Amino acid sequence: MQNFLFDFDGTIADSGDAAALATQACFKDFDLKVPSAETVRYYMGVPIETFIPELVEKQGKHYSAEQFEAMYDSFRRHYGEIEQETTTLFPQMKDTLTALKNAGKKLFIVSSKASASLKRNLKALGIADLFDDLIGSDQVDHYKPAPDGVLMVIEKYHLDKNESVMIGDAKYDLQMGKAAGVKTCGCLWDTFDAQLLKAENPDFLLEKPAELLNI
Repeated sequence: MQNFLFDFDGTIADSGDAAALATQACFKDFDLKVPSAETVRYYMGVPIETFIPELVEKQGKHYSAEQFEAMYDSFRRHYGEIEQETTTLFPQMKDTLTALKNAGKKLFIVSSKASASLKRNLKALGIADLFDDLIGSDQVDHYKPAPDGVLMVIEKYHLDKNESVMIGDAKYDLQMGKAAGVKTCGCLWDTFDAQLLKAENPDFLLEKPAELLNI
């Protein structure tokens, strides 16, 4: 593989319980039943614009677009307060990314997070200069598992799909990669459910970040 497209949370960085805590705080703000951390983790891999409405509707609530926008703002505010304390790189990750970069590979991020948040995280973790580009949820018309983010990278940089791989810890990452026609790689170092990844039949299924050097 020559071109490595990464998800961010759960793939490059361990954000701990930041998403769950921010979601729970957000639901408290709106006097809604607070979802469990396990429930929130099931939805990791898709943007808040996808999973928050679904969780709200499961409670029998029908919110307007304006109300949902207020919820997203609440989530982002809480997440921004929590993320700096909880987000860390997975073991071997920086060394692996550096080795790939030094070997002439092209590195990208295709994430369900907004690009401003991604840029902030990459800078804080000291790895921003390792990536050629990033695609956040605010840059696509259709969210994961739609292929928009991957196709944007492929087309912008004229990449060979047969030499490109989408790497992620959630089934949505693999489904997105398949829909875009690139190779897929499931990472098991922080997945919510290994069986969900295996069921997608990825081209690669890795236990440790350093194994990326061998694909």
